[in-house]
Amino acid sequence: QVQLVESGGGLVQAGGSLRLSCAASGSIFSISNMGWYRQAPGKQRELVATITTGGRTDYTDSVKGRFTISRDNAKNTVYLQMNSLKPEDTAVYYCKNELLSRWGQGTQVTVSS
Repeated sequence: QVQLVESGGGLVQAGGSLRLSCAASGSIFSISNMGWYRQAPGKQRELVATITTGGRTDYTDSVKGRFTISRDNAKNTVYLQMNSLKPEDTAVYYCKNELLSRWGQGTQVTVSS
């Protein structure tokens, strides 16, 4: 049973930084593409960033240059470094195992102006 557990969310002022972590159980992590998504109140869940097994990354336009996705296969963990945060980044952030279509429980990020 693959489980994903996000951590690192919190309250930060605009312009600040947070680093989200997503720890995965099981041995399938290294062969899984991983993604970070977010869902703001009243909005649909949207893709933020993805990373392939080979380390190729992709970002939604609104976070390019500010967010960085990375992974550590030895620790079965994927990260999302978020810099220059804006109030519009406020959302619940979820990680996803793209191979299994499995979601974590989410972590709240709130950016105050």
